[in-house]
Amino acid sequence: MMGTQRENSTMAVFDRLKLNGKHAFITGGSRGLGREMVIGLAEAGADITMVGRTAESLEHTAADVRGLGRKATMIVADMADPTTCEAVCQQALVDHGPFDILVNNIGGRRANVALQDMPLEQWQSLIDLNLTSTFLCSKHIGGAMIARGAGGRVINLASINAMVAGRNIQGRHYEAAKAAVLMLTRSLAVDWAQYGITVNAICPGIFATEPNRIWAQKNPEIIDAYVQTIPMGKLGDPEDLGALAVYLASDAARYMTGTALVIDGGYTCL
Repeated sequence: MMGTQRENSTMAVFDRLKLNGKHAFITGGSRGLGREMVIGLAEAGADITMVGRTAESLEHTAADVRGLGRKATMIVADMADPTTCEAVCQQALVDHGPFDILVNNIGGRRANVALQDMPLEQWQSLIDLNLTSTFLCSKHIGGAMIARGAGGRVINLASINAMVAGRNIQGRHYEAAKAAVLMLTRSLAVDWAQYGITVNAICPGIFATEPNRIWAQKNPEIIDAYVQTIPMGKLGDPEDLGALAVYLASDAARYMTGTALVIDGGYTCL
């Protein structure tokens, strides 16, 4: 039976990776790992609607997307604010939808503060950044996929800190939120499989993004110690996230859902 299915398939492996005719909505899409995923999805053929906090970086990334022959729509907003996040999702569906792909990308540790010293307001704002934004975008953009009835792809950016605590650093809101993102991913994968929507998570280690390069300049001893624990002996290249996002967004991953794909140079193997 399996041989018959393969023989009857008319789509080659590389063709299954193409995203022509698809439209992706991605938060935090103008910089760092988000930018690389935007470029990767556009290279594979998808049109892009991306949200970011600064017009300049959005315009730069949008120009690159258009240079690839794809459409690029920019929305300047801070998706860490729940009220703003919800409004942006609702308006984006009206103005730019429908969407076939959702990438919940925004997040970050931002505060190296011990839990016992962290004010409640700061804790809540960082939980909103890393978790509530994923909930709201999934609710609205993913909910619209369900209503549309044409399937879809949801990609959540978790972290290896969803599984292991960061070393020599504080700010445990991050581990808590990313672990919740991972479990939300698995739960939605079960709930939404019946609608033809896959939900998967990417769990990056530390990558050479602009914020991490700045962090390395200020805290070289922490970064050096971290790199020594990576079997590959280096920080990740943000470009590698683009290829992984394309795979999860494509028909090549049509039978993959509820997974957490770790990309960390082997850090969590030790």
